[in-house]
Amino acid sequence: MHTVKLNTEEAPNKFWAAKDASMRNAVNSSLYTDKTKVRAERMKLALELVYAAKAVYIAFGRRGISIKVDGARVRERQELALLEADWGLQGVIKKVSAQGVLYRFVA
Repeated sequence: MHTVKLNTEEAPNKFWAAKDASMRNAVNSSLYTDKTKVRAERMKLALELVYAAKAVYIAFGRRGISIKVDGARVRERQELALLEADWGLQGVIKKVSAQGVLYRFVA
């Protein structure tokens, strides 16, 4: 799987950042089919099984969908390796930052 390191900063006002992300998700989710939304939901559920994290979110963008694992700590290393190998063949890109891990795919 292709992995990218990100150097991102936290938002100065987390309330408005969360509000903005929520509004963007609501608008952009209508751009995707139900099949694509189900794929993102399945990835989210799989990541919740292999990571110990604060939360796992689905973020709908204009050009792709990201599943964000906030405060990620690997719980099941072997299962994660299997998932990442399979998702790598499907074109999923892994991005790692100080806030957590993102798995992104273009639908």
